[in-house]
Amino acid sequence: MNQKTTIQIFCAINPSEDPDKIKTAVNNIFPEIELDVSETEISGKTNNFSTLSKISKSIHEKNIKSTYQRILKRNNDGDSTWFYLNKQAAFVNTVALCSEANESSLGPIKIVLRSNNIEQVIDSLTN
Repeated sequence: MNQKTTIQIFCAINPSEDPDKIKTAVNNIFPEIELDVSETEISGKTNNFSTLSKISKSIHEKNIKSTYQRILKRNNDGDSTWFYLNKQAAFVNTVALCSEANESSLGPIKIVLRSNNIEQVIDSLTN
């Protein structure tokens, strides 16, 4: 992957949730990202494409390439795209894609990918 890609992660912290557990969930999927934690949100940003390695591995193990491609292409706005992961699944170290935010009852983890060649980024992640 020779494209410069920015990966951003956002995850809301609900009042009923333990911020440490939410941080654990995000760290389970993205262990290399330094996270910023506030009272209401966890976020992180990196340019290291290998940060997506657990997601890429999950795509191939579960044979769900076409599902990721469909969602990433649907959310493509030219230089960025995004997708959701289930927060509860992440807490137990499982990558679970959500088509819609409400599929994760406590809210999802949102991953935003930015690049000047977003199609190549989508292909690199899913192939």
